[in-house]
Amino acid sequence: MVNVHALIVAAGQGFRAGGDVPKQYQLVGGQMLLRHAIEGLLAHPAIDAVTVVINPADRLLYDAAVAGLALPEPVAGGPTRQVSVRNGLEALAGTPPALVLVHDAARAFLPSAVIDGLLAALAIPANDGAVPALAVIDSLRRGNDHYDAAVDRDGLWRVQTPQAFRYTPLLAAHRNAPDGATDELAIAMAAGLRVAITPGDERAFKVTGPQDFAKAAAMIVIPLTSRTASGFDVHRFGPGDHVWLCGVQIPHSHGLVGHSDADAGLHALTDALLGTISAGDIGDHFPPSDPRWKGAASDIFLAHAAKFVREAGGVIDHVDVTLICERPKVGPHRLTMRERIAAILEIPVAQVSVKATTTELLGFTGRSEGIAAQAIASVRLPA
Repeated sequence: MVNVHALIVAAGQGFRAGGDVPKQYQLVGGQMLLRHAIEGLLAHPAIDAVTVVINPADRLLYDAAVAGLALPEPVAGGPTRQVSVRNGLEALAGTPPALVLVHDAARAFLPSAVIDGLLAALAIPANDGAVPALAVIDSLRRGNDHYDAAVDRDGLWRVQTPQAFRYTPLLAAHRNAPDGATDELAIAMAAGLRVAITPGDERAFKVTGPQDFAKAAAMIVIPLTSRTASGFDVHRFGPGDHVWLCGVQIPHSHGLVGHSDADAGLHALTDALLGTISAGDIGDHFPPSDPRWKGAASDIFLAHAAKFVREAGGVIDHVDVTLICERPKVGPHRLTMRERIAAILEIPVAQVSVKATTTELLGFTGRSEGIAAQAIASVRLPA
């Protein structure tokens, strides 16, 4: 039996927030705002189920937001918040819960203590509902171009969600309410229900405008762990008048032989980045037997590895490439190489190091038979 059912209202368009999709489907910390709201409610041990009210036109976005979550079928919303909530409440009538929490998807970062306060208030039989709020602490004044009169702030509250009620009286109040109510508190008060004030929280703020997304992102604390991996690559000299090293074309008496452009520096770095997420090596992703990569620019490979790291939730902290050769001279091109790698990885140049060394005329590099490169990458990944 479901005793506590949370109803998330997510049918609005959120035009004031900007963006190409409704705000509840915009990303915050790599995850849709709606999913943050759902997971916050699901994490509370007293909540038995969560149902979302959506705009049917946004069904594909909704499906992406809730992928992997075991939720009831979403409910189709209406043209106003009031209609959407009523639709949600009616959808629960077949198996009515004892309590219902009506929550806005835009208040996605709800501390569990707010829910605790609501449920404690509803444990008192005299209360039909409970709504979290924050006391108004700033001075209030009326006026247009100039201040006119003071407003007494005593007893004034900034109302938040979720708004919690005993299900049956709230459904009855909704069925009898005229249009125009802005929230469940207004409907409940009009119906004569007794609603307790419980502690709200600044973290349960409502994402409304574009600036609020930065505020929301700053609230997300994801435990990260550091990983480091290395890469190594070799290419021999062959016919040609230039070589590619770290994404930069350098004139030379010979070229480098390889299936792609034979950029040993970027190949080594690609392997290093793939190693940080245990995703194999460059040959697994771009087999030399595949004709698509014949003569390909190696920045494709490096960008691919960086994309894999980001999709794993990783942040690239620093990369370091050492080129091992007698010639060509790397020094005159080092800054350009660093800038090119930084552009491919979409990180600051300060986080890219390129060095060069020789083997003192020893070995195949000392005999100018080819170029070797080794690389190290450091990334932060979710723990």
